[in-house]
Amino acid sequence: MFPTREEAKALLAEALPHNPGPWGNHSRTAAHCAECIAKASGGALDPEKAYALGLLHDIGRRYGKRHLGHVVDGYTYMMQLGYDEVARVCLSHSFNDQSLADYVGNRDTTPEETTLIETGLAAMVYDDYDRLIQLCDSLAGAEGVLDIEERMLDVKRRYGAYPQHKWDINLALKAHFEALCGGRNIYEVVEKESYRP
Repeated sequence: MFPTREEAKALLAEALPHNPGPWGNHSRTAAHCAECIAKASGGALDPEKAYALGLLHDIGRRYGKRHLGHVVDGYTYMMQLGYDEVARVCLSHSFNDQSLADYVGNRDTTPEETTLIETGLAAMVYDDYDRLIQLCDSLAGAEGVLDIEERMLDVKRRYGAYPQHKWDINLALKAHFEALCGGRNIYEVVEKESYRP
């Protein structure tokens, strides 16, 4: 299950005062990208579902300034509300290789939370919604749509590393969704030059 567009917007609006920051506009940009790609997919993806998943993929940030922990917080919160499809992307969006091994960022989870992530990932078979939100997370900036390679370079600068296979997966995701959109350039599809959250 996933919330309607209005319910998803209300959840984000309620969450932002708990932990103000650029993640709100990042989430809006991810939702915009996800909806645009879904609309261009020739019926392969539901734009309303794509929008809701994109808007709420980082909803765990409502609980404070956590890094890896926001994955668990979002998953738990969405499961409590009965939005299991959103909970799924809260978990899957940070792991394009379906593994915690090469997570880029600070690991601030308890052993129990780490186990929850590992167990959840191991049980998943990624679908195009998981992959779509992974791509859109890599495209979404707080000011608008970013070049995916520039975003990965930024992460590499901030954390000192970015595994090559994760880089390659992101570029493969871009190519996959360009093919799904009839061969159109992804930056054209998501209105990179004009969209602002």
